[in-house]
Amino acid sequence: MRGCVLEAVGLHRGFGSVRAVDDVSFTLREGGSLGIVGESGSGKTTTARIVVGLDRPDAGEVRVRGRARSGPARGRARQLARAREVQMVFQDPYLSLDPRTGVEAVLRETLRLHFPAMDHARRVRELLDQVGLGTRAADALPRDLSGGQRQRVAIARALAVEPAVLVLDEAVAALDVSVQAQILNLLADIREQTSIGYLFITHDLGVVRCVTDDVLVMRHGAVVEAGRTADVLAAPQHPYTRLLLESVPRPGWDPERIAAARRAL
Repeated sequence: MRGCVLEAVGLHRGFGSVRAVDDVSFTLREGGSLGIVGESGSGKTTTARIVVGLDRPDAGEVRVRGRARSGPARGRARQLARAREVQMVFQDPYLSLDPRTGVEAVLRETLRLHFPAMDHARRVRELLDQVGLGTRAADALPRDLSGGQRQRVAIARALAVEPAVLVLDEAVAALDVSVQAQILNLLADIREQTSIGYLFITHDLGVVRCVTDDVLVMRHGAVVEAGRTADVLAAPQHPYTRLLLESVPRPGWDPERIAAARRAL
């Protein structure tokens, strides 16, 4: 039985009078996959930013393998060590990559920063193979790659530091459906090969169904339902979760009825 790799306890984050994250708690086991789902403004991305360290919580704590991440990291070595614990893959890979830097240089830069004594050439080849690109993509610039290939580069860069947790913030939302499936299959393969834990931030229940073991449903900064993904999607207990499921377009779908139901919640 694998232990807990990530734990969030009582996270709070406010912006003025708005409570973006309100008493959010969850755990992620080593090698597990947890989805946080909700519409825009639900607080899911703010939660992800707190986990990564891009935002600080007003209250609560994030722990990775039992070590707190909430306080300041003192010294360069500790800052780098903390960065290696949790990495993030964003929705738009083109914006997260330097358009003037080739793929191999992107990966080498990350490796030099975190592992200066490593055989960087060998590790770059391993990473490219791991994400299904191969060495032919090593000299390419981001503009020479498709959206799916750019996202593979972003994933390779995140994996380069050997993180315990990979946070994926709408990481396939900007891709075509067929490419989404390829990236999700890639992530599933990587999870089988390693002990990395995934935290998926998404509004897409299809993604949640395919790639997560457990799910949190957020609304207005709070968790309204949580449990095993299969159980929550098969028999949702909260009206908002049921509304999200009903909002997925299908034959006979009535957007006006869905909008009225959302206003009534």
